[in-house]
Amino acid sequence: ECRETIKKICDSFAVSPIARDIIETASLVNGAGVGIELARAKHHANDPYFLQPMDGVDSTGYRASWWTQFYCILWRSWLSVLKDPMLVKVRLLQTAMVASLIGSIYFGQVLDQDGVMNINGSLFLFLTNMTFQNVFAVINVFSAELPVFLREKRSRLYRVDTYFLGKTIAELPLFIAVPFVFTSITYPMIGLKAGVSHYLTTLFIVTLVANVSTSFGYLISCASSSISMALSVG
Repeated sequence: ECRETIKKICDSFAVSPIARDIIETASLVNGAGVGIELARAKHHANDPYFLQPMDGVDSTGYRASWWTQFYCILWRSWLSVLKDPMLVKVRLLQTAMVASLIGSIYFGQVLDQDGVMNINGSLFLFLTNMTFQNVFAVINVFSAELPVFLREKRSRLYRVDTYFLGKTIAELPLFIAVPFVFTSITYPMIGLKAGVSHYLTTLFIVTLVANVSTSFGYLISCASSSISMALSVG
């Protein structure tokens, strides 16, 4: 199906006016068609298409503006997240199950010596779970797309920063939802300090830890040339 689509696009381009212009330009380079090229240049003197830089590259060296690059990468990455909704559901379900397990182990703590030690242990599990879960969730993101990225970067389609920002922002909602689900389940089960402000403070810290861990996973993924190397480093 993909090959049929590519063939259809190539066949349509072969009979387009742009293709004919390219053929005429090539004939000029080979020493033929000089008269045709001069007439064509006069005819298209005010045509916006022919006033563009060569190969569609603007003065910045790229084929589109920064915002256009960012929007396209963000939209493509968002579609990539949405095309596999089962993966999102499994991650949220996994988080809920782990949170329920931790909450059941440390259920209903009281503020005595044993309770304080148990609460410290539960907070340690908060951090370790949010750290390792989110590091390994993104450790192969850039390694898997490295060949595509290098090819499109050499074609001057987008900058490195637009690719990174678009890719990470598209996945940001999931990395906010995961700590929200985790904290909302474990906080009341363990019996941590009551109050909306205390809950929101804990939620903010856990979300911050999760996203810092995600950034560390992105760092490993960017520094690794393959998925196996990224998993070994992680």
